[in-house]
Amino acid sequence: MRVNGAPPQDELAGNRRAATLALLSFAMLIVSLDQYIVIVALPDIGRDLGYSSQTLQSVISAYAVASSGFLLLGGRATDLLGRRRVLATGLALYAIASLAGGLAGGPEVQLTARAAQGLGGALVFPSTLALINTTFAEGRERNRALGIWGGAGAAGLVVGVLLGGVLTRAFGWEAVFFVNVPLAGAALILTFHLIEADRASDASRVFDLPGALTATGAVSLLVLALVQGPTFGWSSPGILFAIVVGLVLLGSFTVIERRSRDPLVPPRLLANRVLTMAVVIAFMFMATFGSLLYFLSIYFQNVLGYDALKTGVAFLLPTTVVVAASTLAGQAVTRFGIRPTLVTALTLGAIGAVAVGLAVSADGSYTALIPGLVAVSVGDGVLFTTMFIAAATGVKDREQGVASGMVSTGSGIGAAVGLAILVLVANSGTQGLLGEGLRLATAEGTRTAAFVIAGGLVMTLLVALNLRTPHGAIDRVSVAPRDESPKAR
Repeated sequence: MRVNGAPPQDELAGNRRAATLALLSFAMLIVSLDQYIVIVALPDIGRDLGYSSQTLQSVISAYAVASSGFLLLGGRATDLLGRRRVLATGLALYAIASLAGGLAGGPEVQLTARAAQGLGGALVFPSTLALINTTFAEGRERNRALGIWGGAGAAGLVVGVLLGGVLTRAFGWEAVFFVNVPLAGAALILTFHLIEADRASDASRVFDLPGALTATGAVSLLVLALVQGPTFGWSSPGILFAIVVGLVLLGSFTVIERRSRDPLVPPRLLANRVLTMAVVIAFMFMATFGSLLYFLSIYFQNVLGYDALKTGVAFLLPTTVVVAASTLAGQAVTRFGIRPTLVTALTLGAIGAVAVGLAVSADGSYTALIPGLVAVSVGDGVLFTTMFIAAATGVKDREQGVASGMVSTGSGIGAAVGLAILVLVANSGTQGLLGEGLRLATAEGTRTAAFVIAGGLVMTLLVALNLRTPHGAIDRVSVAPRDESPKAR
């Protein structure tokens, strides 16, 4: 009922929550698209800034290492320092780092900027997810919200390649960095207008700085070794040092967590079988679906001869399908349950990856790829949203940040591991080749990578089939009691 022509309070609250969801989805899109927006621009970046063929991949890995290493820390900060504070800090860092990356005159400055972007992403990602999970009630309402947020995130991986191609062709490689400045700046301004100020932190909780530092160091060094190992050699001193120190820090983290009165990763979260399964699935998701985008971009440019713009346009179809599938995934989970939705998505994804592999050849065409691209994109979009719905199930509001950090760390490490393995597989027959021989070998390597990705999706399917709670199979997302006390916040 309206009073003096004013809209009722529930309508105002609904409009504000819808605007908040739009902002959080937009922030997620910014972070997600930047993982791959530089792929199409890499040849121009390398040529202008003097990267060698061995170091050019660092433009991608610098972001991946920083993002993966700091996600748990970002999740913890979200829970303790405040969700709006962490989101705003991440967006500001993103804008500044993007400006520095576009203005860079050499590899050192640009790689530092890319690492800072990754740190910004490690703050934005878990804070947006935690805000959604604490704003919308578990069940139908949250599933719908995560469907929209997930659609933005999954689409960003593909939109990044599309947008990167358009911007590079029209304005040069600098534009793939500069575009983030107004985007992140607008999101930062809206954050203070739409999201309520954080409540006072709970004085009884501690940051667990030793645990945060050892976890961040361990993940950063291990991911660094994984992404640089194929380039510098697994037996090189630097890679061996990163592996050994990373493993030592990982062991130290385990000891610290056992002794901490308020550990970074609470044992009750590790006992949440749905959450731990979601972490495993997130790892496999980025190792498979995420890596396929990289190889398709290489195939379009180095085999089919597409330029940057045409390569970007080639991703328009999968982008549209991913957005639609991600948005509808929340409804599918509400109606059919988490496990059936995961199984269906993974089955479609595996079939699509096989179809892509069969269509890839040195004299192939984009038309032949379409059936596989559609199937893969449906699986990609549905799985992205569903795994985050699973990760939030049964988790208290006060721990949504670290739960988000856990699953996003799994996806970040998966991206590094998957790409490292698949690059070795795809490039195994290209050594010493030039010209037409290299083109033929690249096509064959891409084909093999697609089949390996299909195998990885089948392995993930087996994991999803075993998704259970202590009370049996998950059929629906139940509505758990919300932890709304001021102290929990």
